Amino acid sequence: MFRLLATTITLVLILVLPVNGQERPSAEAVWPLDLMMNYSVTPNITYAVGNNIECKLDVYARRGPDTGPFPTVVQIHGGGWVAGSKEGSVMSIFPYLAMGFSAVNVEYRLARVSLAPAAVEDCRLALRWVFKNAKAYGFDTSRVIITGGSAGGHLALMTGMLTPEAGLDAPREWDQAPLPVSAAAIVNWFGITDVKDLLAGANRQQYAVSWFGSQPDRDQSAVRLSPLTYVRKGAPPTLTIHGDNDNLVPYSHAVRLHRALTEAGVPNLLVTIPGGKHGGFSRDHMVSAYATIREFLTQHGILRTK
Repeated sequence: MFRLLATTITLVLILVLPVNGQERPSAEAVWPLDLMMNYSVTPNITYAVGNNIECKLDVYARRGPDTGPFPTVVQIHGGGWVAGSKEGSVMSIFPYLAMGFSAVNVEYRLARVSLAPAAVEDCRLALRWVFKNAKAYGFDTSRVIITGGSAGGHLALMTGMLTPEAGLDAPREWDQAPLPVSAAAIVNWFGITDVKDLLAGANRQQYAVSWFGSQPDRDQSAVRLSPLTYVRKGAPPTLTIHGDNDNLVPYSHAVRLHRALTEAGVPNLLVTIPGGKHGGFSRDHMVSAYATIREFLTQHGILRTK
């Protein structure tokens, strides 16, 4: 009996006392284990088909110990509508997983497959997929946010701000019943807000020209595909992060969006990275940016304090 008691006490001490004199691991050190235990990953789900191309997304679904449903971030990669992949931007979802979000990482048709507006149509279909499959994956449709950088920022803005009246929600053959969808917020990292501005003149960018190719009425289409066109009262709260020395997407795009949203009465915030270029911000700037994102999402009821 004494031997059994002594063995039990020894086991308890092993579990409770620090190992080799070290303190217990910090929350940051344990977090990767929490991630492994509390998320399931379902890769390469086909959410739409266009031009015989399967558009795919990956789901990082949060599971126990909470029962959900959980806030969900839709991540859209950048690359000027001509490059990039969901795999290349997967690290961008990790700060949201740390906040307790589920995540949907979206790929869409690039210009080499389909010119504008295919990417916008695809991302809208991806958002519809999230709403249609919310119950299966535990998504909270009242707390879906959309984020992306550069062209991904543009697509996040378009996906969150568009209304059905814009005519960019054409159903595919197997998706004939469009759902009403809405974003709870948008986090825009240096996204394009005035596409026409990039087609000619001092701010011309080859990636924008390539997205339209030789289509007629490019200027008219560019206006139709610009987030500034869809600024209105009732648009989702929007947080924009942009460097004021960006040489690929002018900082003025962020300023104009901020001004237009403010005038329309849309809650929004512009975070300026002093001297910041097209991404590649310093660690301190990134830490500060994500602290601001967390505060913004909490303020708008998407993150809920316990």
